[in-house]
Amino acid sequence: MAFDFRLWDIHVGAPHPFNDRAPVIDNGATRPSPDRYYDPAFAAQEWEKIFARSWLIACPLSDVREPGDYARFDIGIESFIVVHGEDGVIRAHYNVCPHRGSQLVMGDTGCASQFTCPFHSWQFGLDGENIHVTDRETFRPEVLCHDVNLTSVRCEVAAGLVFISMDPHIEPLRQWLAPILPQLELYDIDKMNVIQHRKSDWGANWKGGVDAFAEIYHLHAVHPQTQCLMDDRTQIDLYPNGFSRQFVPFAQPSPRYVDQEGVNPGIAMMLRDAGIDPATYNGTAQQTREAVQQAKRARAAKFGLDYDKFSDTQLSDSTIYGVFPNAQIGCHPEAVFLHRFLPHPTDPNRFTYDTCILYRHVDAPGYAPPAWMGLSEEIDVTGETRPDIVHTGLGEPPGLGEVLDQDSDLLPIVQAGARSRGFRGPLWGEQEARLRHFHAELDRRMAMGDDA
Repeated sequence: MAFDFRLWDIHVGAPHPFNDRAPVIDNGATRPSPDRYYDPAFAAQEWEKIFARSWLIACPLSDVREPGDYARFDIGIESFIVVHGEDGVIRAHYNVCPHRGSQLVMGDTGCASQFTCPFHSWQFGLDGENIHVTDRETFRPEVLCHDVNLTSVRCEVAAGLVFISMDPHIEPLRQWLAPILPQLELYDIDKMNVIQHRKSDWGANWKGGVDAFAEIYHLHAVHPQTQCLMDDRTQIDLYPNGFSRQFVPFAQPSPRYVDQEGVNPGIAMMLRDAGIDPATYNGTAQQTREAVQQAKRARAAKFGLDYDKFSDTQLSDSTIYGVFPNAQIGCHPEAVFLHRFLPHPTDPNRFTYDTCILYRHVDAPGYAPPAWMGLSEEIDVTGETRPDIVHTGLGEPPGLGEVLDQDSDLLPIVQAGARSRGFRGPLWGEQEARLRHFHAELDRRMAMGDDA
């Protein structure tokens, strides 16, 4: 059986500007050296030239919605405190006391009027200013004339997400995000709350995680259970700054799937999501995607949901954005799936996969996060309670659901192969155009001088 995997425009119904193709970016047929996946020297340069000089997603805005709210963001060797000040300004500070270097905040999220060092009880305001030095009279004045405040970093908000940068000279966030920002803003992430947050340690390089999540070429081999309700034919768009977008069509089977007509359990799940009873549905699997779109528009009209701004494909598909360097955002009108790939502080053969689901509760029958996200019935979707972060260590079952658990099992195998003398670097096809684009931006940034 032959398959046509040409990239395609996925309009269903009337064309919509959201689905318009981005201008072509041709990154050629590059094949980088595999040492980027395991070499400690490469990882050290990567930390200085990529992570220390980029905007990084620190937390959703909902984690610091009110004055006094704070969230800790750990990446590599660094830890940061993102905090909503009493003056309404959201700031970020290195999570380190200037006295002896102790970290100040150990919890993931919380609310405070000030930060107190657990070592010698120095105190700092939410703005990072020192407000108390214990036994100040025992310090020489020439010691305390040095900076006793917390060290702050650039911190800006866009599309309902808080970004930080260790580079004080980096361009403004909204300017950097400009290629994709108007699209992200359609989803009103600023009105969503975290309803699930999981972390797990994986035995692979962080770029292996980015690579795996930036293509669906592997679904038929690693996740065959998805083929009954996800189409492999997909539209890929590339943007400046290493950003990318991919539509993953749901509610119709892959051309690899044998039965293209019957309503299989996956298709039935998508129908129920849209408020359609599978038992009374008279269409085929190939017609389900359009039926889902029409049903969601009908529900939106009935309950006053703002769906006019969305294209048909946004209602049924997963619109996935790659945000350089280490994040991916899966966008749906009802919920957003945020993925971050956090490098290990010292070992390039390990990373932490950080994922959370954001959702805005709407009191309308049948309105919920997509069922395929796998949320349990016990989860509070109202947003009133911020769930704790569940963190599983290396070698522990991550418990992320069948698909993500399969990825966590596979990536250490890929990482082991990357270190082999027999592997001379990746060979990317057009289904992997987002990977090539990401690595082209990585190489461009790595080639820049230290003063750039």
